[in-house]
Amino acid sequence: MADENMNLGVGMAAAENKLESDEARVQRAAAALDSATTKVAEDYQEKAEQTWGETKVRARTWREEGEEYVRDNPMKAVFTALGIGFVLGLMLRH
Repeated sequence: MADENMNLGVGMAAAENKLESDEARVQRAAAALDSATTKVAEDYQEKAEQTWGETKVRARTWREEGEEYVRDNPMKAVFTALGIGFVLGLMLRH
């Protein structure tokens, strides 16, 4: 009976050690996953900021080119705007 209790105690100690070992592995894996996701998020944030900056530059360039075109071709710009407005009006009416 004493041998059974001793074997049971040894088995429980081994199970507790294994559980602690597994818990430590899970914690290390979670820390590694957290680190990896943080890195990926930082990379995407950097790419988004770069793309946003490029988009602002393109929009500013298009605006400047549009203003220059209107200054160089005022009649053409007015008639183009009237034509687009007319077509949009017809489309929205129906």
